[in-house]
Amino acid sequence: MSAPSLRGRLVRIGNQRKPILKPNKPLILANRVGDRRREKGEATCVTEMSVMMACWKKNEFRDDGCRKEIQDFLDCASRAQEAGKMKALQETLGDSRSLPPHKMTKLLQRFPNKSYLN
Repeated sequence: MSAPSLRGRLVRIGNQRKPILKPNKPLILANRVGDRRREKGEATCVTEMSVMMACWKKNEFRDDGCRKEIQDFLDCASRAQEAGKMKALQETLGDSRSLPPHKMTKLLQRFPNKSYLN
């Protein structure tokens, strides 16, 4: 799919070499941002889970023969959970460079644009 053409919105004023973009909406910030989810991280413990499931299948879904594989998977899951908690804690303490959408919306609503001043 090709990019949309700007020829209809480009206005050449005065200088023929410098086209100026004529906006179809006013160039002001909105008082809120979209509530989209942040990207999910990569899946963790996939190999441990597949080894555990293969062991279950081999032992006809009995836990007795797969204690080591189950424990390996649970250890990996707990490590991944702790890492996720640490990452969330770092984001709430302000170590990240960007704000989540709900915090950005709160800030924009505290200091709204005054469109009546235009």
